[in-house]
Amino acid sequence: MSMLTPPGMGGKYRITGNAYPRMRRPRHRRRLVFAALAAVVALGLAGWGTLQLVDAFSGGAGSGKRTTAAATACKPRQNAAQDLATPVQVPLKPAQITVNVYNATPRAGLAKTTADELKKRGFAIGKVGNAPVTYDKKVPGAGLLLGAAEATKGAFPVLGTQLKGAALRTDTRQTADVDLIIGTAFTALTPPKDATAALATLAKPAPAPSAKC
Repeated sequence: MSMLTPPGMGGKYRITGNAYPRMRRPRHRRRLVFAALAAVVALGLAGWGTLQLVDAFSGGAGSGKRTTAAATACKPRQNAAQDLATPVQVPLKPAQITVNVYNATPRAGLAKTTADELKKRGFAIGKVGNAPVTYDKKVPGAGLLLGAAEATKGAFPVLGTQLKGAALRTDTRQTADVDLIIGTAFTALTPPKDATAALATLAKPAPAPSAKC
């Protein structure tokens, strides 16, 4: 009889061998645990996939940063009245611009006839005569607009509507007057109808595009 057999027991209850019998858990419990874990993983993947689909079709509404940016871009402006009251840079009127007309070509009389035409169109006329030696017969194009640096945002755009193709140049003068130096390729000022249309466009620039929601 084995040492593992309790006293008084024998026969069919006799335990043989030198080790205790090995006890195992029922296999069906292990299968239940694995099935539960698989179900949890499947539910997690399904939930994640659903969130991705919602995020894609809602244009990123699932992202806090993108939602905040979109709400800011599409939020109605609360200070629209202040924007309307903000002054906008208005082009100068021809009467506010004093033009000196100089002839840099060999053709006589161009400075006076050009100055007279500009006066009819509302410009103030200053000096009229032959171009200084620096520019005499040295302006190959239709003409040259010469003035202080401030003229690039003031007088030049307005005066430029009267002579298509005129070159622009700045100097160190401290006055607001500008020079129109007639070049060798000059034939005539821009036709009055076209010049008026150009001035109207300059006075009413296209509005900036608004953000789309």
